[in-house]
Amino acid sequence: MASSSSAAFSLENILEHPTANGTIDDPSEDTNVDATPPPEGYCIECEDQPAEVFCENCSDAYCQVCFDSQHRKGTRKTHVVKSLPAPGSSPPVSSTPSNGKTHHQKDVSMEEDILDSEDDGEEWHGISDSAAPTLGSEVGEWFVERSKYIPLRLTLGERKFLRLLEAALSVSEYTDKIDTLSFGLSKAKRIVQQIRELCAIMSGLVLAADYKQGQELFTDKDFEANSEFFQDIFELGRRHKIMNPDKMRHTYGKLIYLLQDSQSPEVKQMLGFSCVRPMKTVHSILEEAGLLDMLRDKLITAATMEILAPPGRPRRDIQKDIKLKERAIEQLSIRYAKQSKLSRDQISQCLYFHRVNRDPCEKMIEYLKAHFHPNKAESNKLNLSIRNGKGGSRLSHDHGKQYSYVLQSLTLWREILFEICSVLWSMAEHDLLNESIPYRLRDTGQGLNRVQQAPKTSRLMHSILHKAQTNIGHWVGSSVIHVGDHTVPSAFHLLDKYTQVYRILLPVCNTLQQIPPLADSTPSIKSYIEDEFGSVDGAIREILCDFFRHGFDGSGADSYYDAGSCIDGRLTSAWNWCSLIAKKRYYPLFLLTGFVSFDGDW
Repeated sequence: MASSSSAAFSLENILEHPTANGTIDDPSEDTNVDATPPPEGYCIECEDQPAEVFCENCSDAYCQVCFDSQHRKGTRKTHVVKSLPAPGSSPPVSSTPSNGKTHHQKDVSMEEDILDSEDDGEEWHGISDSAAPTLGSEVGEWFVERSKYIPLRLTLGERKFLRLLEAALSVSEYTDKIDTLSFGLSKAKRIVQQIRELCAIMSGLVLAADYKQGQELFTDKDFEANSEFFQDIFELGRRHKIMNPDKMRHTYGKLIYLLQDSQSPEVKQMLGFSCVRPMKTVHSILEEAGLLDMLRDKLITAATMEILAPPGRPRRDIQKDIKLKERAIEQLSIRYAKQSKLSRDQISQCLYFHRVNRDPCEKMIEYLKAHFHPNKAESNKLNLSIRNGKGGSRLSHDHGKQYSYVLQSLTLWREILFEICSVLWSMAEHDLLNESIPYRLRDTGQGLNRVQQAPKTSRLMHSILHKAQTNIGHWVGSSVIHVGDHTVPSAFHLLDKYTQVYRILLPVCNTLQQIPPLADSTPSIKSYIEDEFGSVDGAIREILCDFFRHGFDGSGADSYYDAGSCIDGRLTSAWNWCSLIAKKRYYPLFLLTGFVSFDGDW
């Protein structure tokens, strides 16, 4: 997101068209996909990229991305590497140690230097979902550790200021003025000018909303004297976004880029204050009040539990869980309000632990296990085999390999969603707002973007990936995590990618769940389904088979070599499948069940 289109600066009023790529491939044609190792000349790690280098110590050939990933640290960093000739070119004449910082390894060396300088000994290993205490069990330190990364819920008064912040950001042209090749004022002066302009807009809006408080801001018209006010406004915007990833979709990018620029020493000196302050978390509030023991109380599990309402669950059971949670919150607030200066409402505010909706991931894993055999295709219509170049696929997998590939991708997404609204987002903001990690404006093929290394985010993502690999037992495809390069320019873009996971999966799950009752209630629709797909189950399986094949086929990248089985490439191919949904022959079923778009409200 290099720039955000916005209005001019002011305060004004805040079915079917079958094509080669869109039709369903006949799985029977892919039944004999070869499951042998990749052909000679391909990377030993990801198996879908041409080999570019040969490690003489490992005696294996790698593509450049996989080699850089596998030889980043330890003794592998000293391995001797030899460049492999491209097809039709002459062979190389010499070999080079992998730590010699060759032309291909400049970006990796830069990331290593940042990783080494940023390593403060506080490496995050994650708190797995399985480690979460259950009702009646010992709590331990689980909630204490997690609360360090849980933002405090906004109060009613703070939400009023949030609306002012969003209004000011919506009319701001910050990224249009800053992230551009300009030959006027220096970049630092333009940044300061835009920040002051935004602060002036917010001051005017505060004056319009609350004359008494607005008068205080305008007493001497000194932004530095009101620095705490502006820091609080920016902080609550960050807090709100973490708690609600769906909100501020058009304004958060401006906010985080503004704060990123404000961390520059030159900008701080010219502006007179820093726009960034530590975020309020549940842990910081309770620690200041001396109430961390509340997070070790046995009632904390009931007070923060998720209340699930899956299809078929009696309403009586749901109400029972709601009352249990409300009683636990009430008892904790009464008990610990007596031990501190915090009111009962303030304590209750600390007990709202937000979690991203991971149900679609769980549901798709259930569909995969219920309808498909893990090792062999039970029929041609249930064959998940894909072949490179067929139907837009970028990978070649037999049925068993594709089954494992889909299962591990969904499992990884579930683990990432568990961490994204707490630890992962905190680490990403730490990298984005770290003044010692500069960014560079670069044309990534999708316009000018801020390319910035993200050492803490990368370290956490590797920890989550390792957790998913351990749960599954083996790994298919590449384990490279792109961040800080032209494919995923920064931690901000990584967050933006993974907050879209349930936007992809939720409409598919809703359609699959609504097809059976729709067919039962409408005879004409049932007749249509039976004529086109054979049966209701046949329609569901065709949708699932096509999604599990072509939603995970490595397609959708800007170029042939950027596509593949890397970690972010799995999500890219799923988005590519979404873009082709209108060309699928089962698209009318989506429309009949109320589908609007993958970016709509469900």
